[in-house]
Amino acid sequence: MIHEYLEAYDRELRAGAEIANAVSVVQHGPLHLAVLAGGFGFITYADLGGADAEGIAELIDEAVAYFRDLGVGSVEWKTRGHDRAPGLHESLLAHGFVPEEPESIMIGEAAALAQHADIPDGVEIRRARTDDDVLAAGEMQGQVFGDAAWRSRAEALIGRLRAGEAVELWIAVAEGVVVSAGRLEPVAGTGFAGLWGGATLPEWRGRGIYRALTAERARSARAAGFRYLQSDSTEFSRPILERSGLVKVSTTTPYVWSPVPG
Repeated sequence: MIHEYLEAYDRELRAGAEIANAVSVVQHGPLHLAVLAGGFGFITYADLGGADAEGIAELIDEAVAYFRDLGVGSVEWKTRGHDRAPGLHESLLAHGFVPEEPESIMIGEAAALAQHADIPDGVEIRRARTDDDVLAAGEMQGQVFGDAAWRSRAEALIGRLRAGEAVELWIAVAEGVVVSAGRLEPVAGTGFAGLWGGATLPEWRGRGIYRALTAERARSARAAGFRYLQSDSTEFSRPILERSGLVKVSTTTPYVWSPVPG
């Protein structure tokens, strides 16, 4: 099962699918260099073309030069634990990239997650329909993740929703406050929909809210004809998804580069 899921992940979700909503994309060798809404850079690839450590260092140097010339605010290089990438970690560090916490790549059947989950009285789970909903969810996620740029990300999501893109934002609300939220990102032309941005305020964890929020997104994905759900999960959400039937197939670690002012 894990091998089957990982093959589908590499085949359907790497490179192009990750940057389908990018503002701009250029290809440099095996790398896809994307600028995302909000002015953030993103680097991804299906593989590194068999490059050795020296070749990988050259790719990183050229990618940094490209984004530095564009004047982006920051750049994420998305690594995967199962890739053949000699010297990648060391070279990213040498070029000023800072690794963030590794996350688990989780994949499973949407049907396994579309289960009933009890939630506390007074908590409502629903799709975000207004700009205020999106901004409130974004502020909560920014608080949970320590993301100072949460507003620009929320505004970019508002733009996508207004444009009629397939993305959905689901929120859990208690006493008028968004206490948990997460996106559903259907990937056109694949069997996958992604679970992204899942966050719950610390004082509301352990009550089944995130699991119920995930079940609602799974039901929506199934209704739209998607078989698989995929998530890059923190250690907060991984156990919940495992209990729902998703399995860990690999790891991913984002490395972030920010230009030095001046």
